[in-house]
Amino acid sequence: MSDLMSLFAALVERLAELLQPLFATTATAAAIVLFTALVRLAVHPLSRAAARGQKARTRIAPQLAALRKKHAENPERLKKAMLDLHAKEKVSPFAGIMPSLLQAPAFLLMYHLFAGDRMAGHALLAAPLGDHWADALSHGGPFGPAGRVYLVLFAIVAAVAAFGYRNTRRQLAAQPLDLGQPTPGAGAITKVMPLLSFATLITVAVVPLAAALYVVTSTAWTVVERALLFRTPKEEAAGDAVATRA
Repeated sequence: MSDLMSLFAALVERLAELLQPLFATTATAAAIVLFTALVRLAVHPLSRAAARGQKARTRIAPQLAALRKKHAENPERLKKAMLDLHAKEKVSPFAGIMPSLLQAPAFLLMYHLFAGDRMAGHALLAAPLGDHWADALSHGGPFGPAGRVYLVLFAIVAAVAAFGYRNTRRQLAAQPLDLGQPTPGAGAITKVMPLLSFATLITVAVVPLAAALYVVTSTAWTVVERALLFRTPKEEAAGDAVATRA
């Protein structure tokens, strides 16, 4: 893992060198954002596979529910019927889960990279990348030079979270959590899940600024990516019409 982190750090440093003419002292911060976006772009096929899998599981959910009702008293028969249905519809029981799990190591590695001290000595305007929001508050307060950087970051996070909140509610309405099988607490989860978009505000407040830039970039990518991958048929038709006119 240390070798991979060293490789990632070297790539970020190289990007910062390339961006130096454009961003000067904020080149490292720009490199973090660009590097995060490039990694997310590289794993986008896995995100598409996860979305396809989730849509497929949602599509056969009513049939699974009917099978559970029909074979409620015969677990062996139910198991066989469910496997037959998955085979017939060409849907893996783990569709949507494995692609998501495969992405996790890269994201965890990047977080550890930017949360460590490898980005120390660099800054975003007046805010050192290795400092926290508490450091900004103790050196000038919320409206000081470093504090203002965080205020802008918080505003961006709030806007992304609001957009994510609206889309998560829409997706949950279109694709229930139970997927044909009653899930204890599903109602409460449905109410709470959209609010998780705002948890990034807490993360940004407690992690080093370098890690905050990574989290904000990755979260914004996720929100936009999910909005595009989980468009309703009506939205897809509207998008296709716009593309055709263009």
